[in-house]
Amino acid sequence: MRWPASLQARLGLSLGLVLTVLWLLAASFTALTLRTEMDEVFDSALRETAERILPLAVTDIVGREDQGVTQRLAAIREHDEFFTYLVRDADGSILLQSHAADPALFPPWDGPGFRQTATHRFYGDAALQGTIRITVAEPLTHRASVAREIQMGLGLPLLIMLPVALLAIILALRFSITPLRRFRSRLESRGGRDLSAVPAEGLPTEIGPLADALNSLLARLREAFEAERSFAANAAHELRTPLAGAIAQAQRLRSETEDPATARRAAEIEETLKRLTRRTERLMQLARAEGGRLQTETPHDVRVALRIVIDDMTRSAQSPGVTLDLPDAPVLSTIDPDALGIVCRNLVENARRHGTANGMVSVVLTQAGDLIVSNDGPVVPPDLLARLTDRFQRDAQKPDGAGLGLTIVAAIAKRTGSTLALTSPRPGAPDGFEARFKLPTPTP
Repeated sequence: MRWPASLQARLGLSLGLVLTVLWLLAASFTALTLRTEMDEVFDSALRETAERILPLAVTDIVGREDQGVTQRLAAIREHDEFFTYLVRDADGSILLQSHAADPALFPPWDGPGFRQTATHRFYGDAALQGTIRITVAEPLTHRASVAREIQMGLGLPLLIMLPVALLAIILALRFSITPLRRFRSRLESRGGRDLSAVPAEGLPTEIGPLADALNSLLARLREAFEAERSFAANAAHELRTPLAGAIAQAQRLRSETEDPATARRAAEIEETLKRLTRRTERLMQLARAEGGRLQTETPHDVRVALRIVIDDMTRSAQSPGVTLDLPDAPVLSTIDPDALGIVCRNLVENARRHGTANGMVSVVLTQAGDLIVSNDGPVVPPDLLARLTDRFQRDAQKPDGAGLGLTIVAAIAKRTGSTLALTSPRPGAPDGFEARFKLPTPTP
């Protein structure tokens, strides 16, 4: 038999089995003890019966006028006669017998004391120097029936008490492991980025050290992740100023030189520095997505933030044509406006970079809280589509991207309890790409 995986089931089953075995052993020992005591009581009753009847029989036999006549006592009323007896003389002749006695069942006289056959238990005694002898018989079936009644009396409560005891064990175990179940629920409800300590009050002393070790591990992981995010954010922030200075120097060098080769080299340096700047900005956004506050306490209308972000992007000289479709009624969400701006910018820039040249990018916000960004362009293969949210996943034909845009959006979706669905081709179109970001909505 395989043990169940549940600790509660294991404890309940093992305690139930131990209780059942101990109860059966106790009942068996009690039955054996009672059987021994019962045999002593029956033997005492058998002997006392012989000792009481023998003097009366002697008086009756001695006072008879006709000696050697067998007398059978008649029953006064119908009843169960468990003890039968014979009174015999020294020659074995029957002088007196009870009404239900069967002489064939009585063994020959061989002295006073107890005797036993396959069917009866006997006790013999004698008086008048052994000339009058009595033998009292008791059927063994009588003792067996009493023993069975005792065993039934011990066994029947067992059938009732064992299920009750097992139920009590199960309830006691459920009550005892409630703190452990509560600890498990708290741990299961944690998000992938929540590394705070799990409250462990009320846990048994056997489980407490395990919970402390788990919280200690979570603390070390939290410190490691914080150090990693802090390094990425600080490094990206510290690089912005020197990168801006280097870009300005490259622009100045290109404007001041008259050598075409030098000007071309300066333009290449400027473009490389700009790509590095964009990458540091993506690293800062990724650090914010993985460690910053991404939701507000109160819901707000996201249409305002989206309109500001799209207006800012369309004012850029290098921005693509972007169409914004907003519903008339407010769309409430708890996502932080800055986080929403990061999501919208990355989705639009991803659509611009991988869409067709001079193609339009469509940004649609539905009343249900779905932010949909789509563009025309070639169909993305399914294997590549499944890897687009991985870090540094770039198009081989367009290596200027950082490969972090969709990764940042996916991280924000995971931490805010939202979803990001990528589809190619667009629904209802033969080509193109669509990203659907489900905004977190306020709980009622």
